[in-house]
Amino acid sequence: MTVQPMHSEPRPVRRVVIAGGGTAGWMVAALMGKLMGKQLEIRLVESDEIGTVGVGEATIPALHTFHELLGLNEAEFMAATQATFKLGIKFEGWKAPGEDYIHSFGITGKDHWSAGFQHFWLKGRQRGLAAPYGDYCLELRAAEEQRFAHLPQNGMNYAYHLDATRYARFLRGLAEAHGVRRIEGKIAAVLQAPSGDLAALQMNDGARVEGDLFIDCTGFRALLLGETLGVGYEDWSHWLPCDRAVAVQTASVREAPPYTRSIAHAFGWQWRIPLQHRVGNGLVYSSKELADADAPDLLRRHVEGELLTEPRLLRFQPGQRHQVWHRNCVAMGLASGFIEPLESTSIHLIQRAAIRLMRLFPAGGIREVDVREFNQQTTDDLQHIRDFIILHYHVTERDDSALWKHVRTMAVPDSLRHRIELFRETGRVFRPLDQLFAENSWVQVMMGQGITPQHYHPVADLMGDAELSQFLGSIRAQVSRQLNGLPSHQAYVERLCAPYRAAA
Repeated sequence: MTVQPMHSEPRPVRRVVIAGGGTAGWMVAALMGKLMGKQLEIRLVESDEIGTVGVGEATIPALHTFHELLGLNEAEFMAATQATFKLGIKFEGWKAPGEDYIHSFGITGKDHWSAGFQHFWLKGRQRGLAAPYGDYCLELRAAEEQRFAHLPQNGMNYAYHLDATRYARFLRGLAEAHGVRRIEGKIAAVLQAPSGDLAALQMNDGARVEGDLFIDCTGFRALLLGETLGVGYEDWSHWLPCDRAVAVQTASVREAPPYTRSIAHAFGWQWRIPLQHRVGNGLVYSSKELADADAPDLLRRHVEGELLTEPRLLRFQPGQRHQVWHRNCVAMGLASGFIEPLESTSIHLIQRAAIRLMRLFPAGGIREVDVREFNQQTTDDLQHIRDFIILHYHVTERDDSALWKHVRTMAVPDSLRHRIELFRETGRVFRPLDQLFAENSWVQVMMGQGITPQHYHPVADLMGDAELSQFLGSIRAQVSRQLNGLPSHQAYVERLCAPYRAAA
């Protein structure tokens, strides 16, 4: 879709208005305040009466970049958000009922410049020399053993489970410390200038919040970009049929494991996200296969511990806005599109959008070339993640319901079909620069879902059996040594956060 022409003489951007708080609003407010708070007037409009979705409680390692930009103290952040560490996701029953695997954040084995470790492992497997693939990854083994510690030289790749509501509150404190001003109230109308650009938010109390650039963080409604500017939406439900989620919080009944659980069922899947003080639970499903009235009871029957909240129903449509930056409005979070939370990418996409806006910030005025670049980079991110999520559904042996029969036989995007065929026939994964999911992620999920490559790279044949056995054995032994030196995840989190709890 073409972008509407901008002003012939771009107006400098000095006033930024963020519509909506929650995770998206306060993430961009905190980053913009930290980097440009002295140059801009930044205001965030939100209402205490409007709740936030707030179920994005699992993250991926890229969040470290965002926290480094903000200069966060990790232990303070974890204590404030009741966070635990996350080493990956355990997929239960996705390949077939009763079969599990872990998609970890770590690097498995050691690559050769010409071929990934999986090629050496595949040969070792054929020759009876290889242990299970996961035995060569420290993060995966640590997840299984529920151990964790920070290691020298970033030797452990990890993310977090966090309380999204507390996280937004924590970020709000940082943003306001850098001059961001919060305005309490509901938006009554979005006002446009004669040019078609957004001019101001009209509040219920009659006040006008004027701006040069508007950030739409109003959730699925997309009040600014969708309802006011009329930017359309591309529906991906033919590939991702789940369009509902019901979420509930429960009391913890066991030590928190350092991984998210994703449990497949006939209508979709269920998440379990362990925090320090509770567990986040959710049921993701297709409304064509399960009635909304029946979903809460189904979730209740498959959780542990006392319910701390009533089940909350969320309706969504997988897909993306045709443009996420149009005129003087940029959408972030749910307003820009939504890919279901299977690989915990929602917060990451907010982070990417916020950083991208800082890199392309139109201080001297909005220019069409920046808008096109922003939109293209966003589309590339979303479609890469979309393909990775579809992979989990499409490559499966499950046929126990209409949902699974559909997804395993459906036509998939050409970009994903090529990746699957390439790996199935050759064991190869080629990843363009800057894509989120690295080669090892694709390998773990494709093999976990049941693809065994038909061939491996011939470089593996340069090793004889004895050398290959020694190569594989040394990696596995190193992983075991490191694993044995790690404390329990629960004990490590408690020790790390204790000083900040005492201070509070």
